[in-house]
Amino acid sequence: MTTFADRPKTALLVIDVQNGNTGGAHNRDTVIANINTLLDRARAEGVPVVWVQHSHEQHLPRGSEQWRFVAELVRQESEPLVHKEYADSFEDTDLEQHLADLGVGRLVVTGAQTDECIRATLHGALVRGYDAILVGDAHTTEDLSEWGAPTPDLVIAHTNMYWAEAHAPGRRGGTVETKEVTFG
Repeated sequence: MTTFADRPKTALLVIDVQNGNTGGAHNRDTVIANINTLLDRARAEGVPVVWVQHSHEQHLPRGSEQWRFVAELVRQESEPLVHKEYADSFEDTDLEQHLADLGVGRLVVTGAQTDECIRATLHGALVRGYDAILVGDAHTTEDLSEWGAPTPDLVIAHTNMYWAEAHAPGRRGGTVETKEVTFG
């Protein structure tokens, strides 16, 4: 359904699964295991995998240990890497160019943090013409409830709920579990 008629492919998008923002994340190990399952399936099926890595002067300084991807996830050299400084992975990055080069019009989205970069990228994808499928058990966030946010389990559940019905003219969102992901 994507609005990109000339881009029939699907890509797995791995957003910001970095040491500095996943150390205390909700269900961290399960989420990372699910992302690894999806990485294995995507690679076996020849589906493009695109990695996104956030940097921030104070929280995730480029080149620091906090900035690095978690050790459990290994990016292959042939897989595009997008560096970003804003929540939306498309904003002021080369993500769109990588996806165009790969012929991708549909995204399967995983990563961190649910309440910022995942949500922003999902919305950014949909308004730019992409279908954007959220893997409901392959994204996470930290506990920010001491600053007034809901607990992480509620943030994740709410995001999964509202994205399940996301759509726009000629585009659709949706939420699926790891075992239900199809790359076709």
